[in-house]
Amino acid sequence: MTDDMLMNRVFFAFDKDNDNYINIKEWVKGLSVFLRGTFEEKLKFCFEVYLNGDGYISQEQMFDMLKNSLHQQSSEEDTDEVIKELVDITLKKMDYDSDGKISLADFEKAVREDRLLLEVFGPCLPEAKV
Repeated sequence: MTDDMLMNRVFFAFDKDNDNYINIKEWVKGLSVFLRGTFEEKLKFCFEVYLNGDGYISQEQMFDMLKNSLHQQSSEEDTDEVIKELVDITLKKMDYDSDGKISLADFEKAVREDRLLLEVFGPCLPEAKV
């Protein structure tokens, strides 16, 4: 997890009282999810990291997160077009109620069907050591 945007989102997912500080209680709760969290806790944490405060992951948010997590090999225009296609594919796979955004219910259903979708918009959990 090295992406600045995702690191900020993880910080705000830890900072439950929105005071721009992580107190000891918030730190311990966050680490608890990282180290011993159930699948459901990790699912909700990842969804919270991907949110911007409105309760849904919008197409614009998906575009920004995917663009930030992909390495740019070609021109900006080509990259943007590929990312738009990825957003469309992601919506087809995860937007069960077809409202153009991903709710917690959509995210949960999609991730339960395919666990690889848990961190689809970028890594927000520590890597498991093998």
